[in-house]
Amino acid sequence: MSDMNSIEEIARQVHSCTDCPLSNSRTNAVPGEGPTDAEILLIGEGPGYHEDRQGRPFVGPAGKFLEQLLPSIRLGREDVFIANMVKCRPSNNRDPLPAEIAACSKYLDRQIELVNPKLVVTLGRFSMARFFPKESISRARGKARKAGNLTVYPIMHPAAALHRQELRKAIEDDFKAIPEVLKLAASQAVEETGDIQSSDHSDSTTQQPQQLSMF
Repeated sequence: MSDMNSIEEIARQVHSCTDCPLSNSRTNAVPGEGPTDAEILLIGEGPGYHEDRQGRPFVGPAGKFLEQLLPSIRLGREDVFIANMVKCRPSNNRDPLPAEIAACSKYLDRQIELVNPKLVVTLGRFSMARFFPKESISRARGKARKAGNLTVYPIMHPAAALHRQELRKAIEDDFKAIPEVLKLAASQAVEETGDIQSSDHSDSTTQQPQQLSMF
């Protein structure tokens, strides 16, 4: 496998990838899309029926809801980078298997590195578990935390509202908080440069995710 030095090269490799059995049943791989300088990177679970047909992420019913959410923070699809944990559709929209997620992780890892977003928004439990494997989405949602050098903000998957309408408001409220999370992430980035030293606990649990103070 050649070096993945650009988003376009990653997409080319995803389209020709045969590293897991999902490649045998796909119509189109779905590498992800968006500007390479996006401040926000959204990570979903995997392509569904419509995504598999079009080769684009979040173009089905959940994607329509996402397109309704983005204007609430004065953004559109063209302003964010959208990716998934797996790049090919699991049959019958089943959950992706650990081996399938592992096979795709190299692509997502490199996309995160190249985009270098100010904020990663995980959509649903599978993408949240990439950063916080021991958490439940019901407890972690709506709380921004650090994972390494990334600020990660888990929310429920937009598809959850399609199955349970009572979850719609929680998703909308969590999404509307994204601008404030971005501001907080930026302020903490300033602190980490050494301009401001506000923590007395730098020697404890450095490998554990740290919830940001506003949330």
